[in-house]
Amino acid sequence: MPKTIYLDNAATTKTNPTVVEAMLPFFTENYGNPSSVYSFAAKNKIVIDEQREIIANSIGAKTNEIYFTAGGSESDNWALKATAEAYKEKGNHIITTKIEHHAILHTADWLEKHGIEVTYLDVDENGLVSIEELKKAIRPTTILISIMFANNEIGTIEPIKEIGEIAKENGILFHTDAVQAYAHVPINVDEMHIDMLSASGHKFNGPKGIGFLYIRTGVKIRSFVHGGAQERKRRAGTENVPGIVGIGTAAKLANASMKERADYEIKLRDHLIERVLSEIPYSRLNGDRNNRLPNNTNFSFQFIEGESMLIMLDMKGICGSSGSACTSGSLDPSHVLLAIGLPHEIAHGSLRLTLSEETTMEDIDYVVDELKKVIENLRGMSPLYEDFLKKQGK
Repeated sequence: MPKTIYLDNAATTKTNPTVVEAMLPFFTENYGNPSSVYSFAAKNKIVIDEQREIIANSIGAKTNEIYFTAGGSESDNWALKATAEAYKEKGNHIITTKIEHHAILHTADWLEKHGIEVTYLDVDENGLVSIEELKKAIRPTTILISIMFANNEIGTIEPIKEIGEIAKENGILFHTDAVQAYAHVPINVDEMHIDMLSASGHKFNGPKGIGFLYIRTGVKIRSFVHGGAQERKRRAGTENVPGIVGIGTAAKLANASMKERADYEIKLRDHLIERVLSEIPYSRLNGDRNNRLPNNTNFSFQFIEGESMLIMLDMKGICGSSGSACTSGSLDPSHVLLAIGLPHEIAHGSLRLTLSEETTMEDIDYVVDELKKVIENLRGMSPLYEDFLKKQGK
């Protein structure tokens, strides 16, 4: 069996062993419920606050502005649904984009069925939102702008600071889904005028099932999960102490190594892009060439089908994705690739490879060498490719 080369870090990351080690005592030793009054359990509340402070400091927030959730999808749902409920007297209009994660798009669709009007902004061929189109979309009834920090499929980083400035100037709340961006690129909520921000632990070497929502002081949204008085009465449920310790530890490690890790991943990323585009005919890079996440690449290859490509790469020990993880079971082409203008037949032949600090240059070269063989093999079985070559006189 070939060794496994894992290049699907946008879907999930390996939990750092240091994170696992930090979590373990809170399963078997310090397992008390933080809401209990006796000291054995109550000291876990102090531990939770310490993790909250780590995360708050990483984005320039106040400690009491961080709320722990079960992950990015819950945080996104909370931001949109609770805003719509809390600010319904002010207006019923929300602005987002066509390339958001489904945690945003499906929530927006649900809100539309409950009286909220939603504008879905187009993006350009690189996946970038137009600031001018955003300004035109604003209405007197607009209560929220929700635009992702960086796209989970094509890696493009949006002009978040400019969007935040526009929202602030117009008295509109600004939420960003930063699930792919947090701990990978610098974020400061004050400098970027962000009112709410979603993140998820398993995207930066933390555990699954834990995330957070940053809510700026003064934002009036209420509880999303009802029940107990946890998280300052805004998010009911016994605190996931091991998960909170895990996300706090992962955040501390990831933010401390961010620049060094990003520089390393960019070097590998650019080598991968250069080799693929120069050595595989009829290929294209999806997303902005430079203004993208350090570890993200996304390619489209004409005349092939993405699922077959993934299966053949898997036989070589290579783990990649043909779209976002949440849609991997779908035969429909990526909504993100369609939004940047790719026709269905090209969008179907997409491959997302996302790197980590454990990826090596040798891994990249092996992947490209095998990918070339896979593409050649698949095109050799494609009637469309055969017809294309005939028309080209080849």
